[in-house]
Amino acid sequence: MTYIGVDPGQSGAMAVIEEGIAFVIPFDERGYIDTLLTCDPKQTIACIEHVHSMPGQGVASVFKFGANFGWIQGVFAALNIPYELVHPQKWKKEFSATSDKNTSIDVCKRLFPAVSLKKTERCKKDNDGFAEALLLAEYARRKFGRDEPCCF
Repeated sequence: MTYIGVDPGQSGAMAVIEEGIAFVIPFDERGYIDTLLTCDPKQTIACIEHVHSMPGQGVASVFKFGANFGWIQGVFAALNIPYELVHPQKWKKEFSATSDKNTSIDVCKRLFPAVSLKKTERCKKDNDGFAEALLLAEYARRKFGRDEPCCF
């Protein structure tokens, strides 16, 4: 089985867990499509964070955010890859993560110590979008998995 997690936010990413291997890619339309084309829709499940605009966000940023969120769902639908929209409160509860993005990074580092959470090799700081995408993929594995052992 292949489990995918998507954080559709501005610093979001897509994470894939498959056969004991986990990796994360930053938001990139071509990269997402190329990765998803390698997935067997009958052996893949995705969890996409169900997010909303926040008070105080600018009109342009909310529009871009909504467009990205819709684009992601459209690609999954077009490729017949099943997905579930999951509210942050629901998946974060599974990992005892809070709204503080650093807790997601900390949990992710414990569960996936070999996976880099840096957007590029030059980055010094871990990317919370990477961490949350990976935790969403793990949430999908736990929720829809077939008791597969996790070995990261």
